[in-house]
Amino acid sequence: MPVNQSEDCRLLEKLREDCVESFNMLYDKYWQTVYISSLKRLKNHDQAQDITQDIFASLWLRRSEQQIENLPAYLYAAVRNRVLNVFERERRYIPIEQLLFDRPHPQNNPADALTLQNELLNRYQSLVGSLPSQRKMIFRKYYEEGRSTQEIASQLSLSRKTVQNQLCRAVTFLRTRLSQLFFLVMIFLLSGK
Repeated sequence: MPVNQSEDCRLLEKLREDCVESFNMLYDKYWQTVYISSLKRLKNHDQAQDITQDIFASLWLRRSEQQIENLPAYLYAAVRNRVLNVFERERRYIPIEQLLFDRPHPQNNPADALTLQNELLNRYQSLVGSLPSQRKMIFRKYYEEGRSTQEIASQLSLSRKTVQNQLCRAVTFLRTRLSQLFFLVMIFLLSGK
């Protein structure tokens, strides 16, 4: 749908004056965009609906205190932030140790499978151990202890943004150096079939 920014500005101004009709017009204009954007990221209808309703409820409840200049950009950022919150709550991450130890050993050669499993775990732990100390601490608190970025920030007297940046750098580092580990994981997984 083409964006008419002057119309949005007029509707947002009326919204700040408690105009329900303006809110309804903005909702009708943008709810589908917000919903589809949420659904693409989450792949879950109910969660996408919840996020959509939450964003518009917040728009209404905070109507007098928000100064929104570009509504599509505001809505995009709101979807992104709420989706990230959902991911953080659900911990869409499975530690490699859990992946390895929860997997049954292949019946044809369990000794080889155990050796390979230990090798994978040692390489992973070595990579995590090679992270700079603060990054390693943040990575472990987040992924191994299940702490939120806000909890870690409070514990370490850092900003939440700093914690998020350190996590991103740790994950990027590990991804770029896990090609050998990935190869071993594939051999291990295929040996179990």
